[in-house]
This record gives sequence, structure tokens and C-alpha cells, in this order.
Amino acid sequence: MSTTQQIEILPGYHHTLGASWDGSGVNFALFSADAQRVELCLFDDSGRHERARLTLPECTDQVWHGYVPDCRPGDKYGYRVHGAYDPHQGLRFNPNKLLIDPYARLIDGELKWSDNHLAYRGGSGKQDLSFDRRDNARGMPKCVVVDSAFTWGDDRAPQIHPADSIIYETHVRGFSIMHEAVAQESRGCYAGLSDPASIAHLKALGVTSVELLPIHHFVDDRFLVDKGLRNFWGYSTLNFFAPEQRYFSGGGLGEVKTMVRKLHDAGLEVILDVVYNHTCEGDHRGPSLSFRGIDNRSYYRLVDGDPRFYINDTGCGNTLNVGHPRVLQMVMDSLRYWVTDMHIDGFRFDLASTLAREPHGFDNRGGFLDAVRQDPVLSKVKLIAEPWDIGPGGYQLGAFPAGWSEWNDKYRDSVRRYWRSEEGMLPELARRVHGSSDIFEHSGRGSCSSVNLVTTHDGFTLMDTVSYQDRHNEANGEDNNDGHQANYTDNYGVEGATDDPAINSFRDLQRRNLLATLLLSQGVPMLLSGDEFGRTQNGNNNAYCQDNEINWLNWSLKDEQSEFLDFVQALVALRKSEPLLRRRRFVHATEGGDGIPEIQWISPSGHEMTEDQWSESFARCVGLLQSEGSTGHCLCIFFNSSREDVEFYFPIAANANEWECQLDTAVLPAHEKIKKEKKTIVRASSVCVYKPVMVQTS
Repeated sequence: MSTTQQIEILPGYHHTLGASWDGSGVNFALFSADAQRVELCLFDDSGRHERARLTLPECTDQVWHGYVPDCRPGDKYGYRVHGAYDPHQGLRFNPNKLLIDPYARLIDGELKWSDNHLAYRGGSGKQDLSFDRRDNARGMPKCVVVDSAFTWGDDRAPQIHPADSIIYETHVRGFSIMHEAVAQESRGCYAGLSDPASIAHLKALGVTSVELLPIHHFVDDRFLVDKGLRNFWGYSTLNFFAPEQRYFSGGGLGEVKTMVRKLHDAGLEVILDVVYNHTCEGDHRGPSLSFRGIDNRSYYRLVDGDPRFYINDTGCGNTLNVGHPRVLQMVMDSLRYWVTDMHIDGFRFDLASTLAREPHGFDNRGGFLDAVRQDPVLSKVKLIAEPWDIGPGGYQLGAFPAGWSEWNDKYRDSVRRYWRSEEGMLPELARRVHGSSDIFEHSGRGSCSSVNLVTTHDGFTLMDTVSYQDRHNEANGEDNNDGHQANYTDNYGVEGATDDPAINSFRDLQRRNLLATLLLSQGVPMLLSGDEFGRTQNGNNNAYCQDNEINWLNWSLKDEQSEFLDFVQALVALRKSEPLLRRRRFVHATEGGDGIPEIQWISPSGHEMTEDQWSESFARCVGLLQSEGSTGHCLCIFFNSSREDVEFYFPIAANANEWECQLDTAVLPAHEKIKKEKKTIVRASSVCVYKPVMVQTS
């Protein structure tokens, strides 16, 4: 280490946290309530040699700050924070550890794992009570001072109404890494996702919103690196402002902004999956990389009466203390930064129940949710909760306030079970197709509160849902003990890939049925990237650590994959063309202006379902008539998960002369006209959609 360089540092200001370039110099400000001294460490261009170590000269309102005139964008830095090391009191300061600025806008270099990153020396079971004097700077990435200037031009947020939204969940690297039509240097990067070839696929598919797995700067967990694996999903956050550097192709922050601008130009929203519930530092045995060494007692929720240990409502070793004013400020500052500076259109909050948990438990009027609700920036963007965690009372589906949407796992499980032809699932299917009003219709919430999904990154792909009975996660190195156990999947005769044409044909039919149900339901549909052409993870339902072809999209499509893609494109187009599938409120069997019900569930006889028919455990067939009331415009959908054909009579609908088939998952393509009130055959294991051909009046 060389600290011979003499660099001036002035008091600066405390009101803006992080490293702020003003055109003449850089102000540095770091919150720490318990620190005794804070040193700013400046590094050379390589990031390997410390060229200066400056004590921040002032502390105002628990913020340590200083202004360095001789500092510019591109300069690399980190912090060393002095204070007591007393784990029994929740204090874990160790100035031998270089720490990442929680407000850093850019981070350079990879974390090189070693015991040097531990604030304690190895030893007995109480090893974290010792103190380690080894320096870790060589193995640490470095924070980078940035100039945030960027020419956005006339960039505008698409501002798509939730009812009109179709979300496409994908991964920056996995989406384009194998896409031969994408420029070689851009594949697997932010630039690859906004490449013309990538945008062409998204536009042809018809989705409206791209939801990205975490792009906040994260690390590869040490236990994965030791096994030769990587953290592919990215749920191991080190910093909530800096974008993950492994997805850069050389463009820095501007590359992320350019990606957003190009997707906006194509009319596509960008939603980020964000992880504010925990960090990568783990439990009391974990490393000191940032928050733990800066102010452990403020940033983390610690066990009452024994603050040596961490509350673990997340299953990841620690829980961020969003109830602390400064931690809540950091989360809010981060969210606003991604909206105002990076033009992001919304967020999906990982383990959102954790963020809403107050000392007395989950509270949908708690500090974080109230802060978001009143915020003039965040209250205008899409907010999606993953409404569960592993903490007490953690499952909170339907409990989030108005203005929030939620991932609906009940939708996934119910639809999968229905198409497996389980008994007694008809009422449950109807509730989910209706938009899950039983869960969300309260406090002014509508059907758009439900983000409907049949697959996500966390679980089986669509192809694997119909190809595997059991998980096959051996590649993860955890003896196949990881991942969900209750998946409601079926292999229909053979576990995994098969050459049996009958099994493959039925699997294709079931995939069409699952996606047809998804796109025909009220609520916000979400597609998993690659499901549109049959991506498989070979039965791995927890592929979080597989940065390889298990997770990468293979764009060399076989004929049958192209055919399935055509089907999905047509299905999406049908949803977008039909307002009855995109209602902005819950609709019940209320009477319209002409006494025509807006919604009616139909039995095979063509009449409204009775209570006795709903309670028949063997029943697997139902029709849904949706109408706009006095206009006469209506749509009839038939669901049949039985393994036999069923005769269905069309319901009586005003002005219907004959019915035209818009979709039949058992027959492709599907176009047939059937005279009014005549019966039709709904084939075994299929979905049909019919639209009336209106009577011409003079």
C-alpha cells in the first residue's frame, strides 16, 4: 500500500449520500451511526494500489463527509470504517476491511474470495468473536465515481395500463448469449437485450413489458465458487445502485440507459426484479463487504437480546432492517434513482413480505409501503410484490395495498392441477380465470392486482412442467435436495425427453392449454422467457447457479418449436384484440342495460352452472360467456380438462347468428363457423374460444 500522495480534503456536505461529482470535485458522504472514524481510500486506475487514505473530516447527523477537489469521474474508491468490534453488542467494525459504498453508482472488478474478507479470525464455533487484522483490499472490487450525464432525447415511458400488460420475465445474459443474430460483442449483455434482433422477437411475440432478473450488482456466493458454479439468477446483492458489471459489453452506465431507451422506442416497458430484503453478506459467519462493516446494527435486523445473530426471514442468512430510517431512505433513494436516472418503469420486489414486516408482524400500512404510496415518483410506476417469505406470517398473497400487483402462485398451482385433470378443481379454475377476486377484491383492488403465471424462473419451465414428475437438480451439487417439492407437474408416461410421438403430442397440447388459460384469464399474464418455443432445463427446477445452456436460450429452433412460437404469437394477438379479456375491474353476474349478464359460467347444456354442478368432483368442463352488455359483443370460452370429448351447447347471446372459432388448442389452425344455438364438440383436454358473428341489421 502506498499512501504518500498528498490530496486535499475539505468538509463538504452531508445531505447527499454517496460520491457526487459537481464538475469541479467529488463530495463523499457515508452514513454510520456507530462509527468512530471513517477513511476514504482512493485507488489507482488498476484498482490494485491505494494511492491515498483520507479521513472524512466532518460528521453531521450521523453522516461522515468530505469534499475532494482532486477527484474525477472514473476514480476508484472504498471505505475503511473504525469503531468497536463487539459482536455481542452487534458491533462489527474492522478497518482492515475495505468496504463498498452503499450508494456507489458503479463498481469495478470481481470479488476474489478468501478468508481475508472475514472480520474475524477462523477458529472455534464462536470464531466470529475474534478479530482479524488481514487486509482484504486486493480481493475487493472498487467503487467508481461517475458522471451521470446522458442524452435521453425524447425518451418516454410507454405507460401501459396494467390491464393491457403482458409481462415477459427474462435474464439479461441468458436471453441473448446464444443468439447468433445478435452482434457477437453484445451477446449476454445489456446491449444484447436491446439489439434489433432481440427487440424484433419481443415485438413479434406481442409482449408489452420486459421483467429482468436482478441487475443490481451482486456476487457469486463463496460456496458456489468452491463448487465451480456461479450465481446466475443474481439474488445476492452487494449494492442497490450499481448495475451488475458482468452484463457490460464495454458501454458502462450508458449501456444500461441505452438499453432502456431502445426498449422504450419499441414501446416496451422495463421492470426490474429487486432484492431489498437481504444482502450477500450472509449470517454472523459471513464476510464484511459493505453494510456489516459500515453499521451492522442499523443495516440489519438482529436478534433481540443477542444481537450477535441475525434474524433470517429470507432464508439467506440476514434480513435488511428497512424499519430503520436511514435504511428505508437508502431503499427509497435506490428506487427513485432507477426511475429518474435510469428511466425504469417498475419493480418486482423479491420476498416483499419482508419489506412490509414491522416489529408486530406484517403490516400493509407499514413504513415501507406507506413511503412508496406517498412518493411522487414511485407511486406512478408498476409495483409488483412477491407476497411471501419464510418469516412468521410470511405468506401474504392478497394483503398488499391498492396500487400493488402480486405474483399469484395460487393461480399457477390451480391451473396446473386443473390440466392434470385432478378432481374437484372446476371452482378453483373459475376463481383464477376470473382474476382471483376471492383474493384481491377488497380495498379498491381490481383484477390487475393478480399477476397470473404458470411458470417463472424459480421452478420448472413450461416444457418441463409437462415432461417431468420430479425435480432433477443434481447439477446444483446439493444431492437433489434443493428446489420446490410440490410442483403439480406430470410427465404423461415417460420422465423427461422421449421419442414417443403420442406422448410428445399430448405434451404439446398441454402446453397450449396452460398458456391459453393464462392469456384468456383476467389479470396480468406473465410469460417465462423461452416458454414460447419450448425451452427445457432438463428437469432442474432451481437452476439459480447454472450459468450454462441449462439457462441460456437456444435460438436454433426446430420446426415444432417454430410452430409453437406461432401459436403463442397468435394467442397473445387474440388477447390484445379482445377487450373482454382485459377488463379493468372485477365483473360479476350483474345485469347489463338489456338484462344481459356481463359474465356467466355455462354447463355443457348451455345453461348457467348450478351449485350442484360446481360441487361435482368429477366435473372437468365449463364454459365462460363474457359480454359487454347492451352492445351484444360477447366471447365464449370452453375449458375441458377431461380425457374425453364433451358436447357443449352454445349459450343464448343477443344478436348472435353464428359462432366463429377463434382458438382451439386441439386443432391448429382453428376456423369454423357453427350456427347459433347448435352444439359443438370440445375435444378432450382442450380450450376453445368462440366469437359470435353479429346479425346485420338494416
